[in-house]
Amino acid sequence: MYSKIVNFDSLVLFMVGLPARGKTYVAQKVCRYLQWLSVSTKVFNVGNYRRKLHGAHQMHSFFDPHNTEGEIARREAAFEALNDMIKWFLEEDGTVAIFDATNSTRERRIMIIDHCKKYDVQVMFVESICQDESLILQNIMDVKLSSPDYKDMDPEQAAEDFRARISHYEEVYESVNETPSEKDFTYIKLINVGSQAVINMIQGYLQSRIVYYLMNLHILPRSIFFSRHGESVYNLEGKIGGDSSLSPRGRKYSLALPELIKANLGDQPLTVWTSTLKRTIETAKHLQYPKLQWKALDELDAGVCDGMTYEEIEAKYPEDYFNRDEDKFNYRYRGGESYRDVVYRLEPVIMELERQQNILIIGHQAILRCIYAYFQKLSQDDLPYIKIPLHTVIKLTPKAYTCHEDRYKIDIDAAEAGRKGNSFELLDHIKKRANAIKV
Repeated sequence: MYSKIVNFDSLVLFMVGLPARGKTYVAQKVCRYLQWLSVSTKVFNVGNYRRKLHGAHQMHSFFDPHNTEGEIARREAAFEALNDMIKWFLEEDGTVAIFDATNSTRERRIMIIDHCKKYDVQVMFVESICQDESLILQNIMDVKLSSPDYKDMDPEQAAEDFRARISHYEEVYESVNETPSEKDFTYIKLINVGSQAVINMIQGYLQSRIVYYLMNLHILPRSIFFSRHGESVYNLEGKIGGDSSLSPRGRKYSLALPELIKANLGDQPLTVWTSTLKRTIETAKHLQYPKLQWKALDELDAGVCDGMTYEEIEAKYPEDYFNRDEDKFNYRYRGGESYRDVVYRLEPVIMELERQQNILIIGHQAILRCIYAYFQKLSQDDLPYIKIPLHTVIKLTPKAYTCHEDRYKIDIDAAEAGRKGNSFELLDHIKKRANAIKV
């Protein structure tokens, strides 16, 4: 169909596994992680193609391996997804595609390998194996029964039908590398979503980063709390950066914070992470939880502009001042950092966050913007404009495919360091984005 060869570093992650084993959860998490690192990534979900071609309300008999018509229809959906994937590589310069399907037979995987070889696309299989019946049941109830396949259907009837669908797949399921023909495949097997991993023939930096990320995932319930430090002396003076202490109002916030956390966490365990700067450490002072300081959580380095007001920056470095408006994510302060630099700096923090349970991060606006964007899957264009107000706690609760958010404001006034007209900055950004889309 296509004669052009894709970029040499293009990679496809083919999910493998029975239904209700967390494949789509893993696919979405990897996509979010890579996009956050500025890697062009896209998920191709074969179930969506099947629903588009053959309708959403297919009962379990459609998935019976002895149903010839159903097999032909499912193969058609897989090939359409594959062709769109190759088209994406060729026409949109994609780097990592994630092919979300069961891919549960050796025959299907050999077909996939042969198809991708035509375009020099690297192939890596990600198999999700779940032997924990409670996790399987939880996935059926939380995710699958809310899918378009079972919309408006009685939950008990839907659950019964879905279990029958799983039985059809179990009849023909073959795990990766159960035969000699697959011993040289590149793959990672995830057992019970992170409790154990088996890897084979992993090559290169990108595959290694993906494997490392996958080995840190878990699906245990947890909450991640964010808070900026309390109001600092530099906030009052309108200065950026620095290592100032808290203002009197900032110290009041520090005293009020433990009660708010306790009210929204209960008796669950919690670990508090701060930067190494005084204003975050002072904010955490009264919290009676284990604490850890991260140098990686220090505020974005403003370089020669550190300790200056925006008015002083405009007067001394007018070109830089206006260049930052053109591309705030990539703008790097002289001798300092950009938001892109901070994202890369925070990668170890993200890895550790995926391993942990309840965490409270007391940090800085730029840092929390980057972490928030990861969990809420926000774009690089939007990231520098995320509103993270002072004296407010943000609670994120990761779900299978979304991240629930609550915000709790403590009624203590605070001064925000910012540019003239800063309250209109986000509005101006939205207008620019809208105009760009119209063009």
